[in-house]
Amino acid sequence: MNNTITQAEQQLLHPADLDIPKTQAILMNAAAGLDWADIYLQRQIRESWRIEDSAVKTGSYTDNRGVGLRALHGETTAFAGSDIISAKSIGEITQVAKTAKTYGGDMKKGDITLADSFVAQFSDDNPILLHNDDAKIALLQKIDKVARATDSRVENVIAGITSAYDIVLILRSDGGLAADIRPMVRLSISVIIHDKGKRESGNAGGGGRTNLAYFDDKTISRIVGEAVEEAVEKLDAKPAPAGEMPVVLGPGWAGVILHEAVGHGLEGDFNRKKQSAFSGRIGEKVAAEGVSVVDAGNINGRRGSLSVDDEGTPSQETVLIENGILRGYMQDIANAGLMNAATTGNGRRESYAHPPMPRMTNTFMPAGKYDPEDIISSVKRGLYADNFSGGEVDITNGNFVFVASRARLIENGKLGATVKGATIIGNGPAIMPLVSMVGNDFSLDPGVGNCGKNGQWVPVGVGQPTIKVDSLNVGGEGG
Repeated sequence: MNNTITQAEQQLLHPADLDIPKTQAILMNAAAGLDWADIYLQRQIRESWRIEDSAVKTGSYTDNRGVGLRALHGETTAFAGSDIISAKSIGEITQVAKTAKTYGGDMKKGDITLADSFVAQFSDDNPILLHNDDAKIALLQKIDKVARATDSRVENVIAGITSAYDIVLILRSDGGLAADIRPMVRLSISVIIHDKGKRESGNAGGGGRTNLAYFDDKTISRIVGEAVEEAVEKLDAKPAPAGEMPVVLGPGWAGVILHEAVGHGLEGDFNRKKQSAFSGRIGEKVAAEGVSVVDAGNINGRRGSLSVDDEGTPSQETVLIENGILRGYMQDIANAGLMNAATTGNGRRESYAHPPMPRMTNTFMPAGKYDPEDIISSVKRGLYADNFSGGEVDITNGNFVFVASRARLIENGKLGATVKGATIIGNGPAIMPLVSMVGNDFSLDPGVGNCGKNGQWVPVGVGQPTIKVDSLNVGGEGG
């Protein structure tokens, strides 16, 4: 048996005097007459520490576990969960299967394509246990010290480190069995700069599916430097211009626009329900030539990566848009079955207390052929933005508004003054044909992304090279 499955069985089932055969028998009894059923068991451990005013002031630790059962029949999904793992609790939540049998309807379900093996991607070490409390406090103190030494105008440093360890076990009515051990660490830092009566803040972070040793001196210096640089640039920033203009989006984290404005529209459930601007358009040209979009949950160590998704389907790379042509959607088991499509390893859930749905993992635009300097030099007057602090998207039509936390003017082909208050306004499907230049400097985000959908939050990754969008509306105070 796969070692990850063995560890999951030992941690999740054995304390309740259960094992995989006993639990599988309970599931199969509940699944009789259904299209599909699965049991998802999980243990979630979280620890966080926070420093402010050079003092470690807060810390927290949680250790939760539980089980959820999902039943599918036609278009009906029934779900129930419990924060107690026992034969009794699992038996009780299987009663939800009767609901699906009663109200399921007669829709014929398409074929579900499943892989029969998977490989664990991550270390099975618990990052919380790899370093003692003194080492974690010392790490925060080092971050505080480095930030204050970077610029004498740093007035305050607020930094937090989070370590997490998840172990999941999935049993399926097709006899499938999978498990995953998912470590995670994240550093978030905010610095306050005070100069001549003015205060500005800068934010940065990083992390991934690893442990706190990831934050070595070089990485700390880079992350701190980004936060301080952002704050310093804001001190003399001009009001952002307003109007329609070319916008150059920088590499890495700027891919959050792609994630929100395009990625969600390529998730299977929105397309099955015909709620997406991309519904029914597979094989059509939806973006400019040279523009592709990929979702890949199998990139080692990345925040959005998984060995298997939350339905036990091995993680994979899925090409969504290829050279401008829409090739497919991200699918979970329920939507793939109803659309007679293949699963893509995108069935995700926040925890055992939530049913899965199609979600992104690491979604990005691959590199193109242009040098970033050539992209900027092609713009006579426009905006360059490479960091964003928030935004809103309407999935049904793709309309979006994003707030740029770091932006600069482009004047006569060169980067000019830093501006603040810039908002980027547009429509995801509409801007894809307007991407006229794709850079050769592809990068993924630093490992800080979270994505919300239907009240569930999951870690994700984004990425892109420098790209030029010929025309976008920019909201700002300047002329």
